[in-house]
Amino acid sequence: MKIVAVCSLLMAILVGCGAKGDSYDNIMSKKTLVVGVSADYPPFEFHKTINGKDEIVGFDIDLANEIAKDLGVELKIDDMKFESLIGALNTDKLDMVISGMDPTPDRAKAVDFSDPYYLAEAGVIVRAADKDKYKTPEDLKGMKIGIQKGSTFENVISQIPEAQPELLAKVSDLVLALESNRVEAVIVEKPVAKAYATNRPELELSDAVLQPASDGYVIGFRKGSPKMVEAANKTIARLKSEGKLDEFITKATQMAEEQ
Repeated sequence: MKIVAVCSLLMAILVGCGAKGDSYDNIMSKKTLVVGVSADYPPFEFHKTINGKDEIVGFDIDLANEIAKDLGVELKIDDMKFESLIGALNTDKLDMVISGMDPTPDRAKAVDFSDPYYLAEAGVIVRAADKDKYKTPEDLKGMKIGIQKGSTFENVISQIPEAQPELLAKVSDLVLALESNRVEAVIVEKPVAKAYATNRPELELSDAVLQPASDGYVIGFRKGSPKMVEAANKTIARLKSEGKLDEFITKATQMAEEQ
């Protein structure tokens, strides 16, 4: 889903130089796993009122809970802007980042990656009245397209000829821009696009097909944390073998659609 601006990554690399030791040891010592998310991306991470209480839920949260459970520690969620996550990770404010993150080469210089746990497919949201008008990437040629700032869809948009990217910090703001005719389409992950389209009758999921930006989402850890990476990979492998990840994405999508 998301990439970080070059300057943000450079800062994350520089501050990370001062951090030492495998984050696994720190997590096990304090018995708490502090996880950073940007909770504006249903169904992966988003706010939902449950029994009158605001909670952060979603696919990534379910996965983080399983990692914490396998480690035998308490899970703490810290919600912040996506572009701030890696910097917070490398200054020890976070132990782990799970927020629809793609393993880009620049990002690999700043953090350690888990194995991929989810392959993102791009979804294109359009106004319902324009669904038959915008069926292919070529139909959107030269149009203003909404993209989340810091997302890998900044690269995917190049598949639309002469597209004009409109970068905003939150997906909810992008959807408002679409509804108010400030952009002609919004590109996000397909489950996210489906969730927004289902909840808003004035929106539709376009038939336009765009290729994935990467080989899948990964979890980020502070550089030099092989034990923590190994622990997370064991949880991911277990959940894949049990079919739990498919259950998580289905449940999270349903929760997002019920908002």
